[in-house]
Amino acid sequence: MSSFSSFSRRTFLQTAALGSAGFYVRNVSSPVGLIADPSTLRVLQEFGYGDVSFDNSIPEEQFRQTHAVLMELDDDALMKPFRAMIGKSAPGEDLGGWYRYDPNFDWHTFDSGFAPTSTFGQWISALSRAYAITGSQAVREKVLRLNRLYADVIDAKFYGDHNRFPAYCYDKVVCGLIDSQKYVGDPLAWQILGKATDTVLPHLPSKAVEHGTNWRPGKDESFNWDESYTMPENLFLAYQRGAGERYRAVAVQYLNEPFYERLANGQNDLAGRHAYSHVNCLCSAMQAYMTLGDEKYLRAAKGGFDMVLAQSYATGGWGPDEQLRKTDSPDVFDSLTKTHSSFETPCGAYAHFKLTRYLLRVTQDSKYGDSMERVMYNTILGALPLERDGRTFYYSDYNFQGKKVYSNHQWPCCSGTMPQVAADYRINTYFHDPRAIWVNLYIPSTVRWIQDGSQISLTQKGEYPYDSQVQFEVKASKPAWFAVNLRIPPWAEGASVSINGKREPAVPSTFARVERDWRNGDRIELELPMKPRLEPIDAQHPELVALLVGPVVLFGSQMSGLTRAQLLAAKKMAPGVWHVSLGGDRLMKMVSWTALSENEPYSTYWQVT
Repeated sequence: MSSFSSFSRRTFLQTAALGSAGFYVRNVSSPVGLIADPSTLRVLQEFGYGDVSFDNSIPEEQFRQTHAVLMELDDDALMKPFRAMIGKSAPGEDLGGWYRYDPNFDWHTFDSGFAPTSTFGQWISALSRAYAITGSQAVREKVLRLNRLYADVIDAKFYGDHNRFPAYCYDKVVCGLIDSQKYVGDPLAWQILGKATDTVLPHLPSKAVEHGTNWRPGKDESFNWDESYTMPENLFLAYQRGAGERYRAVAVQYLNEPFYERLANGQNDLAGRHAYSHVNCLCSAMQAYMTLGDEKYLRAAKGGFDMVLAQSYATGGWGPDEQLRKTDSPDVFDSLTKTHSSFETPCGAYAHFKLTRYLLRVTQDSKYGDSMERVMYNTILGALPLERDGRTFYYSDYNFQGKKVYSNHQWPCCSGTMPQVAADYRINTYFHDPRAIWVNLYIPSTVRWIQDGSQISLTQKGEYPYDSQVQFEVKASKPAWFAVNLRIPPWAEGASVSINGKREPAVPSTFARVERDWRNGDRIELELPMKPRLEPIDAQHPELVALLVGPVVLFGSQMSGLTRAQLLAAKKMAPGVWHVSLGGDRLMKMVSWTALSENEPYSTYWQVT
């Protein structure tokens, strides 16, 4: 159970702006400058996975469902491509899809055999996080067993001429091993990581090379798609968690310095780059900042995030056809008719959540939580479920003739990130500093911690995002003084916070801060007014709009001749369902992303008069 570190109440009262019954709203600015000692950087802390429990909800169901799929995967099936690639006997089921090894694979097919074992490390990571949530010994035993089976197949042949993604596979394995060490307590994790690192480094470029760079002469084009530039994030985390100085040094070696320099100087260097992996690259910049203390990396990550945000759809998704675009280009508008591959959803959401979580923890700026919330409700929570046969939801489709469909490929990259996303809702919802809890997402849940010797729990309830009220109840074994910071979204004009019935206004685009002696049974009620609003696809096309209510985008069948007034008069009929009056008895049904069914046609944007 997490514990807030303490300092004296007298010291806290000297710095508090108001007394125990009051609260205030403020913005917290970002730290700047070179930090002599990065350990002194003020960063909000994550709660442990087991410190947060969810009530029955879509996030909880998604976690349970994806976790069940991973637990059913056979050990030999998971090891089969590893063993086959190094010439060992490879019994067991062939999972097929991208996960399988096919020595005769034709890269032009982009199909079965494309990326053997690439999701293995992500599944180890997701299982380790699941153990931290559930405490299941069966999960722990599976992680330990798979780690040891993996240790037996670490071989230079695996990373040699027939592996088109050595950096990618290694990066995911690093993630799995550092998570199994932290959450499962695997005593051999660092030893296995060391063996893997020794084996792979001779097969990697000497520094980060961009997606599409020909660094392996004589190989086909697909061998140029590896992602060495994403590796520093997990290597810095390995160093932070005690794997050794070596991982800090290798992380620095693979920092994509020219890319970061340009972003830090305000130059949009994203256009044409692979979308998901370069948002992951921004996550590496944040870990570089938190490890090395150089403000350049923070400026690069903040600037890069703003550039991604400026080219995003109303849903928060980005990267049509997996490419980032120029600022103010017509590409996002054009994509509504030219592609159905609008946003690489599980992978993109995973990278987006990490980046916004890092930025929020460092800056305490509520806009990062706002962005995380939008992506959560309008992309990943409505993804079709991961299936046991490897069917995976890959792209969200924002075309005028959109549909939810499964990928044509089994076990693609999104089958690796989706279980990680599903576990991470817990660490995205709440954060803490020594004297405060920060409520970032509004999901029915309970967070527990110890404050000055008092056992505290904060439980939130309600039907948000379909209802404007969120209720909180405090339970405390004895009174304790701390602050509760509540994110107020930018659209919530007229927001207010009530403490035990006493209501005060709150300012959008900030955190509302409530400081007091909290006692058992104290109640907080948050009111976030939700009015329908329209957001254009871009500044050049103000007549092409999406309809939103609160954080939720509404989807419906494509229709012409709509007016702004008709859309703005949308009425909620049930959670996730709205009606737009078209005159007389005619109605158009509009629904949230999570309420859309597989193959149900819809449009995200509307041409209005």
